[in-house]
Formats: sequence, C-alpha cells, structure tokens
Amino acid sequence: MPTLYGFTPSGNCYKPRLLMTLLGQPFRWIETDSSKGATRTPEFLAKNPNGRVPLMAFEDGRLLSESNAMLCYLGDGTAYYPADAWQRALVLQWLFFEQYSHEPYVAVARFISGWLPSDSPRRAELPKLVERGHEALGVMEQHVSKHRWLVGEAFSIADIALFAYTHVAPEGGIELHRYPGIVAWIERVCAVPGFVPMMGPWPQ
Repeated sequence: MPTLYGFTPSGNCYKPRLLMTLLGQPFRWIETDSSKGATRTPEFLAKNPNGRVPLMAFEDGRLLSESNAMLCYLGDGTAYYPADAWQRALVLQWLFFEQYSHEPYVAVARFISGWLPSDSPRRAELPKLVERGHEALGVMEQHVSKHRWLVGEAFSIADIALFAYTHVAPEGGIELHRYPGIVAWIERVCAVPGFVPMMGPWPQ
C-alpha cells in the first residue's frame, strides 16, 4: 500500500488522492502541513529535497513527487490515461498547460488570499494573478464549451489535473460565472462515479 504525504487543502495533493480513490487503490494518508514547515524538516527533505507535497512512498522504497507525474504513473494501463499515443499526447498537453499556464496563477491567487495575512505585501500580486488566471480559464472555456471532457470522449487524468484548482478558483478571487462551459464541466466531474470532494474525510 503506498503512502501519500499531503496537505489537505492542496489541489496538487488532491489529484493523486482522487485518482487512487477512483481506481479503488488503497493508500495511507499522512497529513503534512506545508504551511507550518512540515515539508522543510530534515526527515522530509531526505525523502524529497524539493521540500514539497504531495510525495508518494511505495513499500519497496521508491519515492515519487510531482502530482502530475503521479497521475501518469497511477493512470497508466487504466481508462483514465488513454492507450492511444495521440490521445496520451493530448493528455500531456493539458497537464503541461495546468502546471505552466494555470496553476501558477489560479492556485497562487488562492494561496495568497487564503493563507497570507491581510497586510502581506504579496497581496499586491493578486490583480496580475487574477488576470492571468482568467486567461487560462478562457482557454479551458473554449474547449469544454464544445467538448464533454478535455481529451476524447472520456474522463481522464487531464480532467483531474485541471479540476483540482479550477473548481476552487473563486477562493482566490477568480470567479467562474463568466464560464458556463467550465461550470458545466465541473458538474460533470463531480458526477463521476466514485468522486470524492477535495475537502472530504481523509483515509487513515
């Protein structure tokens, strides 16, 4: 049984947790509060020198970091990661988009808004983060307003990756009311059999 070190409010930590739940893959969750320095201890840094969660530890000693790498590894050979080479490339295209054009703005705006004090100088970053977040959501809206899922005709790890922070974007001041396609897509993700919410109870 793999162990997943993660911080409950983190969308990146939610991604592998959701996929493993959908797959029926048992795992052990270890709450690791990065906001209180839990990822900067010598013990944790020995496992992941990058000092971030999520981190997946396997019983044979293997360690895997980076949420989207976990999605690819866990999804390989399942319906959530297409076998067709072109379809897989499209999945990767969305995963790279999420990490480079979406998460750095949508997730960071949420972090600043929810975790930093009202007088933090980093709040000056919010207008630009919100602007860039809307740019990313605009790209998504063009696609999901015409397609049921991000890749092909089936729910995939691409949808998991983008859902994680998109559905909580308003917590960072990035409202979704102007994106009816995204709102409908979020509803479809939540209706996937076996879906668990981001802030739901954690496995022990």
